[in-house]
Amino acid sequence: MMNGVLQRLDEAPVWCLEGVAALRGSSCRGAESGGLVGIELSLADVPLGPFEGSLVTVYSARSKGANLHVSRQCGQLRTSEVRTADVPLETAMLRRLCSRCAAWGVWGRPGTGLGMFLGALGGTGLLYQLQSYVEPDEEERWSDREAREAAELLRTEQDVDPDDDEEEVEGGISRREAREDAEELRGLIFAHWRGAGRSLHRAQATLAHFPWLEEWAKPSLTVKTRYLETLRSQAARFVDPEELVVAAAATALPVPELPHADPAFAVLGGNDRVSRALADLWHRWQSAAERPWEGPGTRAYLSYDIVRGIRSNRKGYDEARAEAACLIASWEEQAQAAATPADRAPRCRLTTQMPEASHAMPRHGARDFLDGLDTWTLGVLLTWTVDANWGSGVLTLEVPDLVAERLLSPVSSLPCSPAAAAPDLPEPDRSSGRQPGIVRPGVFDDTPVFDRRPVTLDHLRALHTLGPGADELYLVFSASGGAEVLPLDSIEKRLAKGWLGVLIAGARDLPGSVLGLQELEQSPEPEAREAQLPGRGQDVHDPNFGEGLGLAEGTRRTLRHTEDRNLNLRLLALARGAHDLRSLDGGRTGGLPVAVWHGLLTEDRLSLAPFRQPGSDRWRSGSGLSLGPLAAVQLYTTNASPLIEGKGHSPLCRHAHERAVVAGDDLLTVADLMARTDFDWCSKCGGYALRRLSDTQLSYYRAAHRLHDIKRRLDHGSGTPDTASSTMIARLDELAAWQLDDEGEWCGSDSWQWQDTIRELRRRAARSHAVTSPGEPTS
Repeated sequence: MMNGVLQRLDEAPVWCLEGVAALRGSSCRGAESGGLVGIELSLADVPLGPFEGSLVTVYSARSKGANLHVSRQCGQLRTSEVRTADVPLETAMLRRLCSRCAAWGVWGRPGTGLGMFLGALGGTGLLYQLQSYVEPDEEERWSDREAREAAELLRTEQDVDPDDDEEEVEGGISRREAREDAEELRGLIFAHWRGAGRSLHRAQATLAHFPWLEEWAKPSLTVKTRYLETLRSQAARFVDPEELVVAAAATALPVPELPHADPAFAVLGGNDRVSRALADLWHRWQSAAERPWEGPGTRAYLSYDIVRGIRSNRKGYDEARAEAACLIASWEEQAQAAATPADRAPRCRLTTQMPEASHAMPRHGARDFLDGLDTWTLGVLLTWTVDANWGSGVLTLEVPDLVAERLLSPVSSLPCSPAAAAPDLPEPDRSSGRQPGIVRPGVFDDTPVFDRRPVTLDHLRALHTLGPGADELYLVFSASGGAEVLPLDSIEKRLAKGWLGVLIAGARDLPGSVLGLQELEQSPEPEAREAQLPGRGQDVHDPNFGEGLGLAEGTRRTLRHTEDRNLNLRLLALARGAHDLRSLDGGRTGGLPVAVWHGLLTEDRLSLAPFRQPGSDRWRSGSGLSLGPLAAVQLYTTNASPLIEGKGHSPLCRHAHERAVVAGDDLLTVADLMARTDFDWCSKCGGYALRRLSDTQLSYYRAAHRLHDIKRRLDHGSGTPDTASSTMIARLDELAAWQLDDEGEWCGSDSWQWQDTIRELRRRAARSHAVTSPGEPTS
């Protein structure tokens, strides 16, 4: 089937692909260490499941036996004559991919099911993780005997006097050098254990979204699990379980009564200084007790901290240090007494969720798996873990009571709960094909809408994990709300409340032919852009009058930002479908780019003179026209209430901080603006941002200003030679024939008022034989 498709794409014999070498897995190690399986896995080995047969776009040179590529910019595609084809995703096609595209190629649109599946396999994804941390690294290899001897050396050397560091031990090296080598090996083993756990977690977490891969990946997972256990047992040798219990007891001790008035500490200064020094010594000791490989001998040297900054030959120096050493020794005795033998036997069963990078912050350097845990907590995991689900990051511990109290306390860096509080959940039914979180066609892809599957919270978690470059906005549909444009954050909140809906399209799904990106980039700037309102030098009869308020200018403003122009234009098109822009608030991490907000909003002011009532003030008198379709034009401000302290700012104002419309902003309309006079606006930004006018609204805005200009000239006799009665009547006839593009926004009473105003002005113009400038005789 595969060869037949390729032959139909081009009848020339250059499309014959026989003889192309089969793809081999990448041997690139990336940033992580760890050995690779003897037989390397390749992309062609992976079961494709429901994605088999999906169409993918590939590129090839014209030469016979050319490799296939998934990117036109692939460095191995060295030809100016590139052939493009849409072919079904099959094993035969994967075997013909170039090695670079197979390992690092970017497939399909981000955020689609097919793109997430293929992206999860390549790079440092599933294929790489299944082959990492399965055996000792060739460059960093150690034996089990070396690990055991290093652990014994560090345990016996804890209380050795530093003055004996230069004493030679077996092998002709000093104690200090031997200890440094042992500490380096300890750090290496711990780093490999954490790396192996992280790798197994990533592999199993990825497989959870693609269950048809589990059986295929089981042999590799077995090898990884076995090697992880080897590393855990080696790392556990460096941890003394009794020290962990004593450390837990030490941190649970109440603050003792400190001897502030002891004359031995007089050398430190006054009472306040002595109190601060002793309190600091107590906190330092408790902190040191949490480090399991620093025994009592190491903590005893904290007595020197209390006399830091004091000359050693000063009177009282030795007395203060000796008394501090006695204090530390007494605290050690209290901790040892609290950690009774009965408390050292594992009795309490806890479950814990391992910390990992938050899916809401994929781009801000969030901590990785197992990062952020102190050495005491890592020691607990190494010593008392009895069961582990690395894919979900859930571990089961059996720990002594004192350790359990420490883990359950608010200061613990590891969230834990009693195992009894987490009842066993039933195994998910994987036979129905509707298991939440499984990535398959029909949830994210542009498959027929009638066949879409409802989206779930687990689907969105998969999207965050597997598609970090997913769209910020989606067009969704539900029976309760119809078609809506929502950010992912809002969709998640609705799903948590039981919302049932489907994803219709993301921004990247929008057809480029409708957006017209190329034509907009080539369109000229409107003339006199900065002079678009009356009184700023632009005639209201100019064709470009008010252009800066419209959608076309908004698109140009978005395109002026050179970064991600294509995506921003798609987001802009999708966001314009939102009825209330506050619903697009996706939080700081999921918000729209500033370039899109400039395309949605404008800080230019509307001139509302045509819609004011007539008056005696020649400059402020209006024409009394109806607002018509302009009445519902939206304005967004940070504060529209005179009862709340603080001025109102435009969401785009630098004083607003967010540079975006957020859920807490206020929404007004032009009708509200005309009806109230109690606003307190910022003098810099004007107080609000106007939602850009649609073509219908902009057309009416221009027509109203032209009609108002004619009335003003007739009212004040300000005619000029170019506004003779015949010209004015011709303009009135054009306005009488003018109609809104969308008749639905033009109610009957507004239409009648419009025509009545034109007929009245036409009668006045006809009665005047000529409209002239001041000083010119009337004909």
